Parts: sequence; structure tokens; C-alpha cells
Amino acid sequence: MSRRGGGPVTVLNVAEKPSVAKSVAGILSRGTFRTREGRSRYNKIFEFDYAINGQPCRMLMTSVIGHLMELEFADRYRKWHSCDPADLYQAPVMKHVPEDKKDIKKTLEEEARKSDWLVLWLDCDREGENIAFEVVDVCRAVKHNLFIRRAHFSALIDRDIHEAVQNLRDPNQLFAEAVDARQEIDLRIGASFTRFQTMLLRDRFAIDSTGEERSRVISYGPCQFPTLGFIVERYWEIQAHEPEEFWTINCSHQSEEGLATFNWMRGHLFDYASAVILYEMCVEEPTATVMNVPHPRERFKYPPYPLNTIELEKRASRYFRLSSEHTMKVAEELYQAGFISYPRTETDSFSSRTDLRAMVEEQTRHPAWGSYAQRLLEPEGGLWRNPANGGHDDKAHPPIHPTKFSSGESNWSRDHLNVYELVVRHYLACVSQPAVAAETTVEIDIAGERFSASGRAILAKNYLEVYRFESWGGSVIPVYEKGQQFIPTTLTLDAAVTRPPPLLCEADLLSCMDKAGIGTDATMHDHIKKLLDRGYATKDANTRFSPTNLGEALVMGYDDMGYELWKPNLRALMEHDMNEVSVGRKTKAEVLETCLQQMKACFLDARVKKSKLLEAMTIFFERSNNTDESESQTAGEVVRRCNLCNESDMALRKNRDGNFMVGCMNYPQCRNAVWLPGPTLEASVTTNVCQSCGPGPVYKILFKFRQIGIPPGFDVNHLGCVGGCDDILKQLIDICGTGSRSQARRTPGTAPSNNIQGSNTRQSNVCIHCQQRGHASTNCPSRVPASQNSRPTATNPRNDESTVSCNTCGSQCVLRTANTEANRGRQFFSCPTQGCSFFAWEDSINNSSGNATTGSNSGGSGRRGSRGRGRGGRGGQSSGGRRGSGTSFVSATGEPVSGIRCFSCGDPSHFANACPNRNTSNGNYF
Repeated sequence: MSRRGGGPVTVLNVAEKPSVAKSVAGILSRGTFRTREGRSRYNKIFEFDYAINGQPCRMLMTSVIGHLMELEFADRYRKWHSCDPADLYQAPVMKHVPEDKKDIKKTLEEEARKSDWLVLWLDCDREGENIAFEVVDVCRAVKHNLFIRRAHFSALIDRDIHEAVQNLRDPNQLFAEAVDARQEIDLRIGASFTRFQTMLLRDRFAIDSTGEERSRVISYGPCQFPTLGFIVERYWEIQAHEPEEFWTINCSHQSEEGLATFNWMRGHLFDYASAVILYEMCVEEPTATVMNVPHPRERFKYPPYPLNTIELEKRASRYFRLSSEHTMKVAEELYQAGFISYPRTETDSFSSRTDLRAMVEEQTRHPAWGSYAQRLLEPEGGLWRNPANGGHDDKAHPPIHPTKFSSGESNWSRDHLNVYELVVRHYLACVSQPAVAAETTVEIDIAGERFSASGRAILAKNYLEVYRFESWGGSVIPVYEKGQQFIPTTLTLDAAVTRPPPLLCEADLLSCMDKAGIGTDATMHDHIKKLLDRGYATKDANTRFSPTNLGEALVMGYDDMGYELWKPNLRALMEHDMNEVSVGRKTKAEVLETCLQQMKACFLDARVKKSKLLEAMTIFFERSNNTDESESQTAGEVVRRCNLCNESDMALRKNRDGNFMVGCMNYPQCRNAVWLPGPTLEASVTTNVCQSCGPGPVYKILFKFRQIGIPPGFDVNHLGCVGGCDDILKQLIDICGTGSRSQARRTPGTAPSNNIQGSNTRQSNVCIHCQQRGHASTNCPSRVPASQNSRPTATNPRNDESTVSCNTCGSQCVLRTANTEANRGRQFFSCPTQGCSFFAWEDSINNSSGNATTGSNSGGSGRRGSRGRGRGGRGGQSSGGRRGSGTSFVSATGEPVSGIRCFSCGDPSHFANACPNRNTSNGNYF
């Protein structure tokens, strides 16, 4: 495209960083550019004239600073409590320019309006391609007919830059879409799990941290957690290791030619007796016979493949103990200064078009490796070898290599010197011949046991001369002949123990990530750094990683859930799908739909099973002092969406008395609660979804009831639904009442719920003996008539104790003696059956005019005197259903209780749970 009339066109050039923009402008203008200020003080504009394929151009060169835009949720979903985290999987997202990049955007808009072309000089990887399209979107918004082109370069040197500008291409939309897919997946997954974890754990536990940010957010990342998983898994391997003792026989032979050390070909034995027997056989017949002496074989040690990003990080960690994050920072600075090629590349093979010798010629002046470089270029030396092909090519950049000679710049640190030296020596090594050695292995026999010794003599060091970071150990052994015999100099039985694998060092961790496909060459170091910044792992002086308590607890919690969110499998599949997008085999929409659907299912299930995460945290951390009283209820598993506030979930919980409820997690803003049957002994949320109740999903609960707390005919195990469709639960609540609500907070102005419900409710519904309605169990025709006020006592034949029959459950009540101050020495009968609170003074039963005194059968935990139930007899009444004259109401300790009346209507003749005006709306049943 050219301007009509053949005049110059105005070309807006945009680089990824200000330093790159200045370097490119300097190369293309040969240092004669003009500088003016842009809207951003850091992103200047360089002007110069240039010709692209013969077309005169007025070049304007400026830059961005990394990504110009951020992906974010719509305003309605940005605040943490604005929505259910599960909604983030389909909440609308959009790209926008953040406030600190607005000046850069204005500069691009102003320069684009007066330009004809837009040439993109962003880094030539997927991330750079994505930034390029962000620039395109901003510029085309103000001038839609811009001519768009892309410059591809790998080094900030004259040859690459001039070649790039003369061979402009179209930007790669597929690369940009692959990054868009990754950004959206990471945003949705990371935000949902981070909000879930933080809101669940932050205020419940006293988590040790050194930074405010660390204590404020407990983050989750789809790459961050699998990386943490590698660290924790190795740590668990070490913790689980059981040292085991083993034994081995060692042999050596000293001769005039030197020392040979022979290794037992069995390796070692774990059975001591067997090892001793074999050793004693060798000691009794110690003569060694040479069984095999093969001719020396030529062995080769090959130089490394050309250097890519992962290998640069791994080797810098091993050789110099540099972190991967710091290595990339130093490498980036060397690249921007023009001394090495682009440091973010997956490629480990050079193109046939690359001038390999020219890069060697650059290094012939160096005082340390210059002479070796010169020898490489001499044909007669035979040292040169075309580099091997590592098999990886990202189609964007060549392997990392030196682009300019330096013997050390004045502003370089020791780390800059080390990284530059590694890049140069690695390149010189990979174009060198392999090292050559002659290797001999001698086998001997002692009393039927075989031993072997190996010796290696280096014939030609070749690449090892320049690559000082590697060596080829070995030693020359004496010359032996087949059939030769000798007496060993030493023959010992040595003990040792098995050792666990070491903690992962940074090079090991990078290898694990690379093998599993976690992250990219440009992001792996960032994921490792985040683990350290978030306090999930620590790194020692030997660059070995250990999980912190928080890191281990999080992995343990997810592992107990049964989901391998900390394993690399899920993320590896995501990375594979994003690669498929970049080559056009899958669309961005397909990948997003598949991945987010899968991860949303994981999220919902993890939330249902979040008690596992809480249990794991409890192992490592104390409960926080800031925990609200509502936290005294055990945080439970999600049952359903709250049908009252519709802003949070309802979870299965226990209160302080051990009674079960399903309450809104948005408490105290929402006080919606469903109290479960009082005899509930155990309850757990299942993954079964009710097909009748909505809005869904409504997860069913597996109940286990106290056998003595439920009427005959009901199973102790029941899979029930609290959505309103379960008749069995309704009947049990009608018959047995609900658990105690004494610990639940009440909205001011509401009447308190009755602590103990059961017998009166039971009397007005179903008799537990004959299962008929219309009468209570105490008035059941099949039992003692209700008018019988006096009750004969019987004698327990086993211990001669006086007993009476309980008029509630029929059990034999033993005569006991009160020890309270008011009734010391007075005798009474109480029912021994768990769940029954029958009580009667012995003198009132034997008194002809007195009525038997009973308490109610609690529908709660059924234990008299349990915490929060100091007035356990409050629900008691006479067998006739009303308080008769002479009836004395007592607490579970035997203390008289006076002045009791129905708190609903004030009538002293009955209790609230038998009140005709009883309103059961206090705390929903269903």
C-alpha cells in the first residue's frame, strides 16, 4: 500500500517496551532520530525517515508497557459479595484500558489519526500477538482504514531489525485468540476459587503471614495450584518414607597400576542373614577370578541442545542458584541491550538459514573463550559440528544465542555476567564435537558372587573445554586379563539405609512443570514466584522448596474432596486446547465452553465438600479469635441456594448443642433456617439432587436418627430432602420436634423458640405405641388408662431396687435419691431411657391424692442436663396433658420450677409446644 502520487506514508510503529522502541528507532535511523514527548512521560515518540520496500516513509516509533488492556468482569460482578462466585463462570467480561494506561492510549489515538500504516513491533510470541491486537483495537477505533502490518524479529541487532521491517506480515489472529481464551479461563476460575477460599477461611483461622496482602487474600490459580501440588507431593513422599536398612559387599584391589573399586552386581540385600551368609562365603574363599575383560569401547558425551527458556532457567538455577524469575529479568535486560536474542522461546533447534559461524566470530575476541571460538572456525581442527535438533520449534523465535560481543559492561552485575557467559558458552558448546572417552568394564568372581569395576579415560574433551559447567567423571583402572586371579585388598560388608528423594529444587520444579504442560516458557517463573509471594511455599539457600502450613492444608483439603485440582492434568488439558486454538484446530468459543463447564462442575462440588477444606485447615491452624458467634456452628456443606435472600447458599450446620440445621451462609443479614428433626444423630450432604424441589440444585441429606428418639416403623437411616417434598421428615418433625435453637441468634422482637419440643407435639399427632392419631402415647388404650394417677411400685429382681413403669415409654424407672439443697434425701423416679425425661417424686406417686409427675420427652438431643438446657423439664406435664393440682414441675436436676406458663398465650395450664395458638413459623421446617 502506498500513498497516491508516490509521496511518503506516515507509519506508526508500536513496540512492547520503551527501551525496545528506542533500540529499533536507533537501528533503523542509524542514530539520527528526533525525540518528542507523548502523553505518557515514559513512552516517548521517535521520528525519522525510512524506506520500506522502496516506499518512502515518515516513521513514528512509540511503545506500550506490556498489556494495554485488562480483562475484567462487568461492574455488577466485581465486588466480592455482589454475587455467588459460581455466577462468575458465565458473568459478562470485557477488556478495558486501566487508569494508569490511559495516557498511553491517548498517545496511540492521537498518532493513529495522522498515520496511514500501523506496524506492530510487539514481542513475537502469543502474548505479544495479543498485545498487538489490543493496540490495533485502540488505533482502529479512531481510524478504521489503517493499513496493519507485523514485524517479526528475534534480536535487537541491525541484521534482524532491517530484515523484519522489509518483510512485514499480517498479525496472527489465532495466537491472540489463544491468549484471550487463557485470560478468560484464568480469570473465571481464579476469581471464583479465590473468593470461595478467602471467604471460607480468612476469618475462621489464625493464619500466620508476614504481609497484609497475604492474610487478606487466599488466592487460587489454575497454574499456581498444580505447581504447588508438585512441591507438596514431593514433601509428602519424604514424610511418608520409612528408612530401611540394607547391606552390600564392597571390594577393592590395589596394584602397582592403581586402585580398582568393584561393585557388587547384586546391588544390595535387605535381608541381613542372607547378606552375612554370602559375605562369609566370600571371606572363606576370597580369591577373585577375572571373568570378562572386553576391549575398551569408545563412549561419547554429547553437548546440550540449543538453549531455550526452560533450559536457561534450569541451568542458571543449578550453576548460579538464580531464581527463575530473576534469571528472566536479567535475560530480558541483556536482550533489550542487544547482547542476546529474545529470551522467551520454546525452540531448541536452529533454522538452516541461520548464520551460525557469524555468531562464533563475534566471540573470538573474548579473553576467556575467544581462543576456543577461533579453533571452532578452523576447518583443520575438526572441532565444528552442526548443532543437534532438540525437536521443539515455536515458529516464532530461534534458540537463545549471543548477538553481540561483550567482555563485561560497566553497568553489569555479577548476575548479568553469569547469564551472558552461560548463553555464550552454551552456544559454543552446541556447535562443538562431543567429548570422547575409552571405557572398560572388568568383571570378577569371588565364591560365586560377581563384582564389576569400570574405568574411563578421556580421549578428547571437545565441547567440555568451553562448557565448564559440565564434567565427565571417570578414572583409569589397572589392566586385567581374563582368568587372572588376585586376593582383594579390601572385602567388607557395609550397611546403609534407604533415603527419601530430596525436596524439589527450582530446576526440578521447572522440569515437572514443563513435562506436565503447566504454564508456558514465558510464565513458569511467574507461577513459582506467586507461590512464594502468597506464602504457600518457601525456598531455602539451595533453591529447594517446602510447602508452608497454608500451602499443605489447601492441597490436603482439595485432595480429601476427591478432586485433583492440585494435579497437573486439568491444566495440561487446558494448555493443549489453547495450543489447538493457536493453530486453528479448535475455536476460542469451543475451548471456553468445554473448559468452563468442566471447572464450574468442579467448583460446585468443591463447595459442597468444603468441610474437607475446613478439616484440613484445622490440622494446621487454630481457630481465629475474631470468629463470630455464628461460627460456633460447624460450617457445613452446601445444600441449596437460599430461597429467601437468593444471594447466598444454605449449608448444613451444627449448633453448640450438636443439633442440626440448614442455615443461610449470609447470616446475620439473612436468618433463613430449616431446623432438622431432633433425634438426628448424624447428617451429611450427598451429591444426589432432588428432582422435585427448586430452584435447584437441592442436594439430599443422608440422615442417621437415634433409634430411641424415633417412633417404631421409621428407619434410622434416611436419604431426605429439605426442599419441602419429604413427607417422612415432615412426620418426624411433627412427632419428635426439631433440635434445640437456643444457640441461634434471633432477630430483635421475635419470640424465642422453645428449647425442648416433643411430647406435647407427639400427643397431638401420632401415638408412638399404636401409631394411631387422636390420642397421646400416655393415653393409649393399649396401655395403662390415663386416669390412673397413682402407680404401684415394683421391685427390680436383679438388685431389689424399687421401680415404676414410665407412662411415656414404658421402661422401668429406678428409685433414686435427690442431692439438691432444697430436696436433699427426697426420693424420686426417673426414666433411664435416652430421650425420655419422665420424672416423679416417690411420695407423690404413693400419695393417694397426688399425681405422678412427668417431664417431656425431648425432641432434641434427648440428654437431660445437656449444655443450653438448664430447664430441661420445661416441656413436662402430667399424663393427662394438663397440669393437675399437686403436680410439681422439676428441672432435670430435681430442682422445683415454679411460675411456668405458656410463653405464647400466657396460659399456665399448658406449655407453648401444646398451645392451641401455636405458630410454627419461628424457624422454617420446610
